[in-house]
Amino acid sequence: MEMKKRISLELRNRNPAKVVELVVDNCRSSDGEVEGLTGEYTELEILSMVNAGLTSLSKLPSLPKLHKLEVSDNTISGGLDTLVEKCPNLTYLNLSGNKIKELSAIEALSLKNLKTLYLYSCEVSTLDDYRETVFELLPQLTYLDGYDQEDNEVPDSEADHDDDDDEGGAPVDDDDEDDEDEDDEEGSEWDEDEVGLSYLMKEGIQDEEDDGDYVEEEEEEDEEEEEDGDVDAAGVQGEKRKRDAEDEGDDDDDDE
Repeated sequence: MEMKKRISLELRNRNPAKVVELVVDNCRSSDGEVEGLTGEYTELEILSMVNAGLTSLSKLPSLPKLHKLEVSDNTISGGLDTLVEKCPNLTYLNLSGNKIKELSAIEALSLKNLKTLYLYSCEVSTLDDYRETVFELLPQLTYLDGYDQEDNEVPDSEADHDDDDDEGGAPVDDDDEDDEDEDDEEGSEWDEDEVGLSYLMKEGIQDEEDDGDYVEEEEEEDEEEEEDGDVDAAGVQGEKRKRDAEDEGDDDDDDE
């Protein structure tokens, strides 16, 4: 997509004077120059034009509030003095992957507020004493390619600040938190189901134990009834024998 059209789409019917961050990475400049960006973007603070086919920044408009510029993976070879005039408050500049070969091109970056500079994969970074020379040419610089003069890495606080700038102050996405809440709710429901299931299982076990006790009680009652029945039967049989004996005695008396 052409850079001019891409910038128009990114504007989204907003007033250019209200835009604080503009990202048009991976679009294409028709002539290697910045297209579609005008001086109306007076509040622009962050501009990213990575891999946009740029060969020069000479047509960059005046952006007085710009403090972060990402133009890595282009073919820019010089003309960086334009930034001094157009972006006087620049503090962060990423020129990695461009065609910068000479230290003289770096010397033009006499931006008084420039603190962080990246020149990864630029031919100039292969020169002898590259780091020492760049720090001498740009005494205002704090970090070159992520390290200071004593080879101390950029602190996490600085890196986090740069990441926040990339986000352009956009609100934090709460989807992850919502997902965590949903997971917690699902976990709670699962726990409740487990409790319910455990309760039912315990109830089932208790019922089985109760049924077992009931069966044992019935068996004991049956045994007692059988014993009582045997006793009753023995008593009835004894009474019958007694009556038979008495009847025989009566018969003998009659015969006499």
